[in-house]
Amino acid sequence: MRAAELRVSSAECGAMGLGQNGAVRVEWIAAVSLAAGAAAVGYLAYKKFLSKDKCCKAMVNLHIQKDNPKVVHAFDMEDLGDKAVYCRCWRSKKFPLCDGSHTQHNDETGDNVGPLIIKRKEA
Repeated sequence: MRAAELRVSSAECGAMGLGQNGAVRVEWIAAVSLAAGAAAVGYLAYKKFLSKDKCCKAMVNLHIQKDNPKVVHAFDMEDLGDKAVYCRCWRSKKFPLCDGSHTQHNDETGDNVGPLIIKRKEA
């Protein structure tokens, strides 16, 4: 018997679905193992680098009205006065108005977010 072959009885061949000669080639087993390993590595690489899962993205809103499915604020233009400054970083303690929290947020994260400023046109 060569080192590359493994002898199996006829009954075992029938049970395993092998050919009649009863030889299972070690190369075949190694090739299947290698292919399965390569497929597993490829799948893991795909999931890590190419998958667009939403579960792993960071949340923007950390604490404002978390019981609501969507945070929406509406204001009448007549009620704004001459100028209104609104938060866009979601860190303001006076949300939806800006309190300058974006400055600390930008320092900590390297972000560049700032407020939304709405003012009347000067005549």
